[in-house]
Amino acid sequence: MEYIKGRGAQLNTKNRFDKTERVLEHFEGIDELPDMGQKTQVLLEYPKTVLNRTESPDLPFVYSLNPYQGCEHGCVYCYARNVHQYWGYSAGLDFEQKIIAKPNAPEVLRKHFQNKNYVAESISLSGNTDCYQPTERKLKITQRLLEVFYESRHPVGIITKNNLILRDLELLSEMAKLNLVHVMISITSLDEDLRLLMEPRTATTANRLKIVRTLTDAGIPAGVMTAPIIPGLNSNEIPELVKAAADHGALAVGYTILRLNGSVKEIFHDWLYKTFPDRADKIWNHVESCHGGEVSDSRFGKRMSGEGKIAESIKQLFKLSVRRFMEGRHFPEYDYSLFRRPGSAGQTMLEF
Repeated sequence: MEYIKGRGAQLNTKNRFDKTERVLEHFEGIDELPDMGQKTQVLLEYPKTVLNRTESPDLPFVYSLNPYQGCEHGCVYCYARNVHQYWGYSAGLDFEQKIIAKPNAPEVLRKHFQNKNYVAESISLSGNTDCYQPTERKLKITQRLLEVFYESRHPVGIITKNNLILRDLELLSEMAKLNLVHVMISITSLDEDLRLLMEPRTATTANRLKIVRTLTDAGIPAGVMTAPIIPGLNSNEIPELVKAAADHGALAVGYTILRLNGSVKEIFHDWLYKTFPDRADKIWNHVESCHGGEVSDSRFGKRMSGEGKIAESIKQLFKLSVRRFMEGRHFPEYDYSLFRRPGSAGQTMLEF
């Protein structure tokens, strides 16, 4: 099969929940072939709940909120690809081409906040796919969610790699004045050619760094997530990534080591050997060395940081880079004391 430009995954992996599988043996024998082209389909879902309580002690939030499932950004390494299988789709191209949107998410969140038993706790927007992916430009689900957070004076953390977040700059600035928001911008490489191969439909690295600067200048606490670090591919860039983050005003940086859980293993392996055949074996072996001979690890405390000599060298390089370029910087604490149930007396909403 030819390399599919503009997509991260180069195939549709088998959904482990499906009992049947369609394969191509004779081209003339199949009337309906899987769409391997560039089309993106948006599917609407109306859930009864939108907050997902995490059971992971190594995550810095209690709830995740995902207005979209699937992501057109097409990052080949994305761990969230596996979740698409629960919806009946493949973790491969389906993840990038079949986007599930939840238009009623703001109303469901507002109703959740109105529950008299709800106590404000940390929420991440999003925990899986990017809440500012291209579909958001039209549907504005994330924007309406932020209005609910602001109305309720409820803190929220955002992670994105899309400059669409600047559309909501004024709203985020008002939230920041009350210590209600933190933003992390994901940046994986300063090498634009590599970025384009790993994340074919994302904003350029230069534009993402501009986002950090714009947010910071607007008084919005912004940081950079250098994730995932792939040993032998972008691990050498750690000092430059941390320095670039600091130079653009970032208050925090973080990282995770690549882990290839579930179907992501097959997707990344296929991409790696098609894209970097000359060094694919070396990179694959390095990833295995960070996870005890496997390419994934589900153990809390180890799954995202890895272990072994290579993982330890990455950890030390990151710590030294932070000490050199980010010393003394940190996010302000969220203010949970301001939380109020939406719709209570005296509340007003600003128009943006």
